[in-house]
Amino acid sequence: VAPTTPVCEVPSSAMTGTVVELSCKETEGSPPSEYQWYKNGVALPEKTGTGSARAANITYTMNRRSGTLLFNTVTKNDTGEYFCEASNGIGLSQKCSVKRMQV
Repeated sequence: VAPTTPVCEVPSSAMTGTVVELSCKETEGSPPSEYQWYKNGVALPEKTGTGSARAANITYTMNRRSGTLLFNTVTKNDTGEYFCEASNGIGLSQKCSVKRMQV
């Protein structure tokens, strides 16, 4: 079954230095969807623990299976427009509407 449009929860504002979790979920897809977060239209890379991820100054953890994007300490650099995409290899992937987070 192809995924339906996921529901994204993005806080509209966050305080610098706090923990912020963005969530994305859709329940119709079978097999279960995997999720990809985007910021300002660009896919966020997964933090793999490699040197390049650290060099890119990645301050979040993205879980493709649960759809969560967790910032341990948000900074002003994390301000932007976020959306996520759900895909399970069947039918078209689905995106939620873009939501702006102001840090």
